[in-house]
Amino acid sequence: MGNDSTIAAVFEPLMRAALGSESSVRFEFWDGSAIEPAGVCSGTMRVRSKDALSYMVWAPGELGLARAYVSGNVDLDGDIFKILRSLQLTASDDARLGLDAAWKAMGAARQLGALTHRPTPPPEEARPRRGRLHTRRRDAAAISHHYDVGNDFYRLVLGPSMTYSCARFVATDDDGHAPADGSLTLEDAQAAKHDLICRKLGVAERPGTRLLDVGCGWGSMAMHAAAVYGARVVGVTISREQAELARRRVDEVGLSGQVEIRLADYRELRGEEFDVISSIGMFEHVGTERAAEYFETLRALLPPGGRLLNHAISSPGGSTMTGRSFIGRYVFPDGELIDVGEVVLAMQRAGFEVRDVEALREHYALTLRRWVANLEGGWDQAVALSSAGRARIWRLYMAASALGFEDGGLGIHQVLGVVPDAQGGVDMPGSRRAWG
Repeated sequence: MGNDSTIAAVFEPLMRAALGSESSVRFEFWDGSAIEPAGVCSGTMRVRSKDALSYMVWAPGELGLARAYVSGNVDLDGDIFKILRSLQLTASDDARLGLDAAWKAMGAARQLGALTHRPTPPPEEARPRRGRLHTRRRDAAAISHHYDVGNDFYRLVLGPSMTYSCARFVATDDDGHAPADGSLTLEDAQAAKHDLICRKLGVAERPGTRLLDVGCGWGSMAMHAAAVYGARVVGVTISREQAELARRRVDEVGLSGQVEIRLADYRELRGEEFDVISSIGMFEHVGTERAAEYFETLRALLPPGGRLLNHAISSPGGSTMTGRSFIGRYVFPDGELIDVGEVVLAMQRAGFEVRDVEALREHYALTLRRWVANLEGGWDQAVALSSAGRARIWRLYMAASALGFEDGGLGIHQVLGVVPDAQGGVDMPGSRRAWG
């Protein structure tokens, strides 16, 4: 390892204890010294300054490391998926840092000035909010933090479909279904997802269906249902930038007579009636405490026979994105992932008969990998459209999320509920074949 005074020599015992001896990541420090991987190198983590240590010392765990990366004091060079997977797989649950190694690490950090002051978090970080979770004002602030970062930035990442939810990489032609192998373009796969939802909701069989799209984003689902199946659609979002662009997109394709985009919270829709409701990638912002109110509100908007398709990320046992986590502080403030079993139970308690549950997690992993490729391919433009920190946030969170969907730590489900009539009947196809 060279001279014992190098930063790598001081920190190697700590890194080996934390990550084990099989890590494939190379660690390079600002003095040029490095800790080499045991085998084939999957990529390099560059610790560029003592400020990186300050972030990690003052906020141990993922938040400190994320701050160091977002601020540019740590770089991840190479295949980010392989780097993150290696760090995840080689970290030993029963690793114990020897007192001597830990003391040496703290001593080195102190000598380098990493303990003298608490560093300021990068400006992209959402500050913890006070007050009760999921009030309308707090939800609006959380949504604005994530979605109002520039429509052009999202267009670069998401591609022409402007759809910020799991695509469906399955062929829909008469020759049958292809495996979820990424053989379709991202735009084709997003259209396939929208089409599947239209068929599950029965929009495809009933031209003129009145559809409510909750959390409509930039209007892609609403436009698909209107253009392909003649639906009359109301889309609601609480992101001002999303609403403005969605309205322009609707006008540009001549669908303003069929599609209305509202800047509104779903809780403001009481008293209206729709034939069917889609909610795609919005439920993650509702929260456990509001789940019953959410489904009861949507149930009240539907007549007997009405259908609701809830498309949402889930986590086994549920997961709250706390202010001590990278995702909670930088990506989805106040976000919660609810176990799909709890989702089904809440829908049934609200008066829905749950007729179908479909898991799509492998498809979301593929979707996220396409988004990361778009971001990395247009990196300089992404930075110019937002900030270097924002681009780093999106790269890290999308890559980590893709791995979560691949290993099953994250799930995503479409849950279809139907409102029974007075005799308990529902009008549904006999099998999934009708949906393709």
